[in-house]
Amino acid sequence: MTRNSFAPGKIILSGEYAVIFGYAGIAVPSSIGIEAVFEEDSACENILLTWKDADEKRAILYAEKIVALCHNKNPELRGRLVIHANLPLGKGMGSSTALVIAITRALLGESAREEALFIENILSPGNSGFDFATIWENVTVLFRKGTGPKPIDLPKDILIDALLIDTGLPNESTTELVAWMRTRETEVRETLKNIDNCTDRIVRGEPLDLVMRDHNKAQVSLGVVPSDVQALISDIEQVGGSAKVIGAGSRVGGAGMVLALGDQKEILGIAGRRNLPIMGL
Repeated sequence: MTRNSFAPGKIILSGEYAVIFGYAGIAVPSSIGIEAVFEEDSACENILLTWKDADEKRAILYAEKIVALCHNKNPELRGRLVIHANLPLGKGMGSSTALVIAITRALLGESAREEALFIENILSPGNSGFDFATIWENVTVLFRKGTGPKPIDLPKDILIDALLIDTGLPNESTTELVAWMRTRETEVRETLKNIDNCTDRIVRGEPLDLVMRDHNKAQVSLGVVPSDVQALISDIEQVGGSAKVIGAGSRVGGAGMVLALGDQKEILGIAGRRNLPIMGL
């Protein structure tokens, strides 16, 4: 028997860090993601994992941890697991959660939500559940911790012509950044409220490009938009566009993927002058 599973990435429109403290956020699933194909084979001693396009040992080790936890749930599993990913890894699009969901579904079945959530919480302690809700449901969600995800209808063209700019791997892990933010809850409370307000403005139908400008200011205030990325976003804003980091960001170095709205030719030129790769959604 062969089981094929796909899990999308996610694009946060509003809510980074704020959701950890109980505020609301909005995320949409991406068209790209991670596919896992499991072929049962009793001749195998265990589960043989193959991930040819993984360019980081860290990603492969993470996948192996997920496989081991799935095997703990069902020690009888034997066979070959092949992973394919066209989702940027470790750059704010929920690749670790997508990997958990894709592998768990392939090994334990499409209905193994509780098993996948259990694994997610072990490997990503303290996560808000935002990524998991968006990726598991594969729909646009309004998320608030404690109340669960709520599907939300946004204009179908809200991300038309939007681009993703790869600013490089963050220097810190999401877990490290979340832990750092928790130590600053009182200090950043007003900023988190501003992000919550951005979420509310999107729900009310305010143009996303206007909201994104204020959301970016809030992320800069949180300290998770490195100086080079601030300069990139400033240049995009100067030509009439808007942009924001769509994940945990970073204190220094790369900030993962940046969502950009505006004149595509201008944005391509700005990113090109910095030798930053660009992709569609």
